[in-house]
Amino acid sequence: MKTYNFWVIPAIILGLASLTASSKAGCSRTGIKGHVYLVKGNQMPSPDRMPSTPAGLETQLYVHALTSIDQVKRVGITAFYSEVNTPLITTVKTDASGAFSVKLPPGTYSLFIKKGDNYYANLFDGKNNIFPVEVAQGKMTEVEFKADYDAVY
Repeated sequence: MKTYNFWVIPAIILGLASLTASSKAGCSRTGIKGHVYLVKGNQMPSPDRMPSTPAGLETQLYVHALTSIDQVKRVGITAFYSEVNTPLITTVKTDASGAFSVKLPPGTYSLFIKKGDNYYANLFDGKNNIFPVEVAQGKMTEVEFKADYDAVY
């Protein structure tokens, strides 16, 4: 009859547990997640009314390679664009609450939605890149996209 050292069984259990934990850590997601909100109406602060709450917008989100203002065809002086002349990386549909999640490789991207035939994005960085979002390895970057084309400030 063989006798087993008391510490062998716990060591095996701990080893298996650490393998399971490390394999879960290796499956971390990389990409973006967040919400698209529709903001409309009078958004001016006023003591006699509460600020309105943005509603989730069910729409298609377009993820392009990082796009500068020089790489789009702008509609007048608005935040609408009739053409985006950078590669389309992917699209993702938001749910009824405006929520979305999409896996992307690390990099910097530009986000757009569409209203009618035109693209829309209303955020810029200091280099005139349109709605830039940076994705880091192993991270889901949080994004809040406010479609405020029908809002007054």
